[in-house]
Amino acid sequence: MPSNPYYAGPVTDHFDGTRFFVRGVTRDKTRAELWRWLLGGGKHKWPLYAPAFHDHPPARVEGGGIRISYVGHASFLIQTQGVNLLIDPVWAERASPFRFIGPKRVNEPGIALENLPALDAVLVTHNHYDHLDLAVLSKIADRHRTRVLVPLGNDAIIRKHDPHIRAEAHDWGARVEIAPGVAVHFEPAYHWSARGMRDHRMALWCAFVIETPAGSIYHVADTAWGDGKIFPAAREKHGDFRLAILPIGAYEPRWFMRDQHVNPEESVRIFQACGARQALAHHWGTFQLTNEAIDAPVLALHDAMDAAGLNRDLFAVRRPGEVLELPDLKADPSN
Repeated sequence: MPSNPYYAGPVTDHFDGTRFFVRGVTRDKTRAELWRWLLGGGKHKWPLYAPAFHDHPPARVEGGGIRISYVGHASFLIQTQGVNLLIDPVWAERASPFRFIGPKRVNEPGIALENLPALDAVLVTHNHYDHLDLAVLSKIADRHRTRVLVPLGNDAIIRKHDPHIRAEAHDWGARVEIAPGVAVHFEPAYHWSARGMRDHRMALWCAFVIETPAGSIYHVADTAWGDGKIFPAAREKHGDFRLAILPIGAYEPRWFMRDQHVNPEESVRIFQACGARQALAHHWGTFQLTNEAIDAPVLALHDAMDAAGLNRDLFAVRRPGEVLELPDLKADPSN
């Protein structure tokens, strides 16, 4: 059995001593399946450039209002209670280990790096290149020495790149306090991890629940629907969510992607299962990772909301640089 270069720990219900897994859900793709997808055609052509905007966030958002700026793909700046959290920051031109090949971004980050406010924590869900940008973590560390919270094993990857980054790793079920009343919970997701060809599932992946006095935010990073059990389980554990941030893109061809990414119809099912008041879309429109057209996720999301009998406005879609603002519940309990 190969050794794990990132993590050594006891066997658990999701770690076999070398690799992480989800019992009854994890399924690794074969090389034959990979080549079948890559050579199978059906890939839509994306534009070279897509719409984006430029947000200039405030230094802080005090009180119970929540301001969420979409940087692009899976990257968000969340501001509430005077706390600033940055999720899965990727400013790289390509979601790739290489500078000249791999998925190239079609829109600029919605916040210029120099316009980021001081950060209280950076949250990284897993180590795929469209979620873990080591270069930008170094730049953030140079400015702020911010805590970087990651699932098990990812701290070793980050520290090997730059030992000055304050990376700290936690397992599913952990609760990490950021400020009085604000904490981050590490929760399971149905996904996998790798930085290369030989380290599949040797670092953990996760979703986050951000606990605040203004309500909890369920940030579901990359996930499949799987058996669907983790989503109502999150609701049972944390109560109804103020907001769920849910992926809607990178899902075609379905036969290949269904074990790692939800499609928009499944995102709506997660929205319903987790009991969120509102949802916000991510993981679409910046890097072409799969076959669907650039606008297909949004169109399919609208169709799925209609089919479920839900108002489309309950599942917000933003372009990079656009903002979702949720008012203080004490001032407006209807929200």
